[in-house]
Amino acid sequence: MKITAVTPHVVGHERNFLFVEVETDEGISGIGEAGITWQEPATVGYVTSLTQMLIGQDPFRTEHLWQLMFRGGFFPAGRIGCAAISAIDIALWDIKAKALGVPLYQLLGGKVRDRVVCYPHIRGNSTEELVEQALAKQQEGWKFARFDPRIEPDGVTFEPVAATRRCIKDFAALREAVGDDMELIVDAHTRLDPTEAILLCRGLEPYRPYFVEDPIRMENFDSFRKLSRHVNVPLAAGEQYASKWEFRQQVEEDLIDFARIDVCNVGGITESLKIAGWCETHYIKVAFHNPLGPVATAASLHLDLAVSNFAVQELARPPGTVLPELFPLQVPFENGHLLPPEGNGLGIEFNADAISAYPAFPEGHTPRLSHPDGAFTNW
Repeated sequence: MKITAVTPHVVGHERNFLFVEVETDEGISGIGEAGITWQEPATVGYVTSLTQMLIGQDPFRTEHLWQLMFRGGFFPAGRIGCAAISAIDIALWDIKAKALGVPLYQLLGGKVRDRVVCYPHIRGNSTEELVEQALAKQQEGWKFARFDPRIEPDGVTFEPVAATRRCIKDFAALREAVGDDMELIVDAHTRLDPTEAILLCRGLEPYRPYFVEDPIRMENFDSFRKLSRHVNVPLAAGEQYASKWEFRQQVEEDLIDFARIDVCNVGGITESLKIAGWCETHYIKVAFHNPLGPVATAASLHLDLAVSNFAVQELARPPGTVLPELFPLQVPFENGHLLPPEGNGLGIEFNADAISAYPAFPEGHTPRLSHPDGAFTNW
């Protein structure tokens, strides 16, 4: 079996998604997804640059091809490169499992669990709206809920101290409403500096967050040393990391409690497995990042089913709620849980004929946030 084509597809539905289709001379194709949002043209360019080294290769050689893609241009791949590699790598694993006639998780060691608990996103402009959404999710069978510190009413301003105080009050109200049977997660979205993050984490301690995600910016990995010394809540990070090497310090120094691996950013199935195994040696659980589409959900699900140190799966877009014509078959979902797919490979179907129904959003569509004085801050 040889690779004959590698084709990127950018589509829009709520946001842009980038899928990569890999075809072979035996008629078996695979589908992958890249995760660097609002940078799709750059990622498409990287996929195109990798294609020339992939044509004619054996798709079963996933480790060899990963090394070739990551290091084959002499300079190691960065974030855009790793997003491109992720999409291709997922597609290669899809092909391999389809060719062998098994669900992908069978190639990852087989199932260690029968279902995968997930968490949704809840949003609201007030404490009351957040509580209402959380109670509704609880009624639907979800065991977790995740929310962000609220921004200012104008929708474009983020004042860290005010947002931190609101978040603590919101969390207290949510905990009282849902009780102890529903786990609650706060995602600060890398918007805080360490002093602000310490204020948030300490304020949340009495209400038992499952974890506080990305409380500080991610460029300086050493910053987690300072943060972890001063707080007593579980910390989660990693969705912006592009390789095992970027996870190294936080794993080796036990600076995080949950690794937020993104299979569509970090280098695909191949790299995700290495990081998850490394985390297991430090008793760090994995909670795969997934604000993306049906391919990311399927790839994450197969890892969840096969990785023993799995904690919970982010599920911003439950199967069937996004791109239904493009992916007429998506993975099973029920009562806040993803279930093992029955089909071979990823267990999803890609209908390229429906691409025209989902035109991409124009460049520059990225959301923006500012501090009250006009200074840019992370979205």
